Amino acid sequence: MFLLQCPKCGNRMKYSSKDKIISSKKKACVYCGHSFSVSSHIIKQLKA
Repeated sequence: MFLLQCPKCGNRMKYSSKDKIISSKKKACVYCGHSFSVSSHIIKQLKA
């Protein structure tokens, strides 16, 4: 599980992936709807 930060609104959200490859994943912000790549906006890894 990862902690992500939206580049548009700055809000933070949790993200978990079933597979270990996150380099090509995209996530839509739950607050503003902006879509961004997961790998370049990870703040830190959380314990699952």
